[in-house]
Amino acid sequence: MTLPKPTIAILGAGAVGQLIAYQLHVAGNEVGFIAKTLAPSRQQALSVIPLPPAAAARINATPSVATEVIPPAMQHYSAPIIEAKADALKAVKLVIVCVKAYQVLEALEPLLAQLPTDCHIMLLHNGMGPHLAVAPLLGGRGLSLGTTSQGVLRLGPWQIKQTGQGLTQLGHYQGPALTQELRHRLLTAIPHCEWAADIIPCLWQKLAVNAVINPLTAIYQCPNGTLAQPKFSEQIDHILDELIAVGAHDGIHLDKALLQERVYRVIELTSSNYSSMHQDLAHGRRSEIAQINGYICERANAHGLCAPTHAALCERVIQLSHST
Repeated sequence: MTLPKPTIAILGAGAVGQLIAYQLHVAGNEVGFIAKTLAPSRQQALSVIPLPPAAAARINATPSVATEVIPPAMQHYSAPIIEAKADALKAVKLVIVCVKAYQVLEALEPLLAQLPTDCHIMLLHNGMGPHLAVAPLLGGRGLSLGTTSQGVLRLGPWQIKQTGQGLTQLGHYQGPALTQELRHRLLTAIPHCEWAADIIPCLWQKLAVNAVINPLTAIYQCPNGTLAQPKFSEQIDHILDELIAVGAHDGIHLDKALLQERVYRVIELTSSNYSSMHQDLAHGRRSEIAQINGYICERANAHGLCAPTHAALCERVIQLSHST
C-alpha cells in the first residue's frame, strides 16, 4: 500500500515539533518528520497526552470559577519519517523548523538543496536572530516566522504531554507568501493561532517573556511561579526597560505596561512549569541564552547602547552551564 506523501514536514522532532505535528494530524493534514539521524522511509509511532478541554477553558475563565479537570487518555498515532533527499521531499510545500534556535542554520542549510523551489519555510523557535542568517540562503523561497506559548513536556523520545494552551502567532517575513490554503490549514489546526500582519513586533513581545522567565528560573533554579514574588520585580523591570529601549532603536515600539501584564500573566499560567532554559541547564544541555538575552545585547551593541542587565544574565547562565 502506497502511503500519501506529506505536504507539510516538521524539521525537529522535539516537544514543540511533535505537538505541532499532532495538531496538524488531528485536523486531517498529511504531516511527517524530516529524517536527520532518524531512519527514513517508515512510520513512527507517537504518543500524546493532550491538554484537558477544561484546563484550556480555564485560561479565559474568571479566577473564581472552579472547573473540574478530567485527565485525558493518551492518544496514539503514526507519522511518516521523510528522507532528506529531493525525491522524498518533492511533495512538501511547507517545512516548519522546530529545532533549537542555535540549531536552525545547521539543520536547515544542507536541506535547502533537496527541497522544491516553491517550498515555503517557517521558523518556529524561541529567541531571535536565526531568521537574519537564513533569509539570504533561501533562493527565492518564502519565509514565515512564528512563536508559540503552548506548553509541552517531552516524556520520552516519541511521547509528549501538553501542559499549557498559549497563543501561537504566525506571519510572513520575506519572499513569496504562504498560500492561503496552507495558512488556513495552520490556523484551523493549531488552537489559539492567529496570523499577524507584522510578525516581528510579536516576536519581540515573546522575546520579552523569554528574556525574563528563562534566565531567572535557570539562575535561581525555580519554577516559573516563583518569579511572582516581590523580590524579583526590580530585576524584571530592568530587563524590560533595557529590552524596550533596544527595541525602539530597531523600530519596534513596545508598551511597558502591556509587556509587564503579559510577563506576569505567563508566570501565573505556567506557575508550576519549569522553563526550557531551566531544563536545559538541569540536564547539561546547551541553552538558548545567546538567542534570547544575547540577542538584546547584540542589537544594543549595533546601536551603540548598553544592556547591562541582559549581559549579566548571559554571563551568569553561561557560567552555570559550564559548571553542570
